[in-house]
Amino acid sequence: MSLVEPKEKIFRSGFVALIGRPNVGKSTLVNELVGQKVSITSPVAQTTRNRLRAILTTQNAQLVFVDTPGIHKPHHLLGQRLVQSARRSIGEVDTILLIFEGCHPPGKGDYFVVNLLREEERPVLIVLNKWDLLPLEKSKQRENEYKDLFRELDWPIFCCSATHGTGLEGLIEEISRNLPIGPRLFPPEMVSDQSEQTIFRELIREQVLLHTREEIPHSVAVRIDRLEEILPKPGKKSQNVHTAILATILVERKSQKGILIGKGGSMLKQIGQAARLQMQVFINGSVYLELFVKVVPNWRSNPASLAELGYEGN
Repeated sequence: MSLVEPKEKIFRSGFVALIGRPNVGKSTLVNELVGQKVSITSPVAQTTRNRLRAILTTQNAQLVFVDTPGIHKPHHLLGQRLVQSARRSIGEVDTILLIFEGCHPPGKGDYFVVNLLREEERPVLIVLNKWDLLPLEKSKQRENEYKDLFRELDWPIFCCSATHGTGLEGLIEEISRNLPIGPRLFPPEMVSDQSEQTIFRELIREQVLLHTREEIPHSVAVRIDRLEEILPKPGKKSQNVHTAILATILVERKSQKGILIGKGGSMLKQIGQAARLQMQVFINGSVYLELFVKVVPNWRSNPASLAELGYEGN
């Protein structure tokens, strides 16, 4: 009796862009898909500014998610560059996830985003996120409302909740099926290709958004001025390595600086403590963080300031 060699297992890999309007939950979805926080989140729209890549490796595939800024009508140079960044991603990936807030009916902005993708030859998968916020009796009606957006297009729909992690298994399977056959693009244990400096900068900005909400929504940026690992001194009992970070929070107006610092420095202290805890979880080590606040008028419309902060144009 002859033994038949088993067929080689097919492995797929590729890039997947998350496209949608601001605040539809793209970053929360990315974090849930990879099982770890790699993208900052907040209730404030346009939280994501950089095209962040998060990596999920399964037995059959490696999915590289590209979390993009929300597509919106820009009101300054920074906004223009964020939208350019999101639109560039559409042409640089293998599969597209088009994310909507499923708990709300489609609006004009949703029609605009659909029209951007209407002629795409790449696979497009629809994700109706925040499905847990929709009453069960309205689910069929809401799904049909979104189907009307792309009635003539063969785009499958997945109803999900990034917050609760429901509906994601089927989505991952469908994404994997749509990726090209190929080897791993990153080591299997890797979940993000972002530098520590970039992640630290974003963790600080996240806490600014969470603590100040609408008072300083989009006028803030963070610059890491110093990042250093401090080795323990010879003879010290503690052998732990400390990461020392010196960062500057940039705002556009003097009044915003006052809000960020707070009475007696209380607000800046809260922001720093919360960001430091997040950083320590990320690196699984000790962090010393020192924050400063600087006013840079109209930095969002200044090409030199944007370039210094890494928001490059085309």
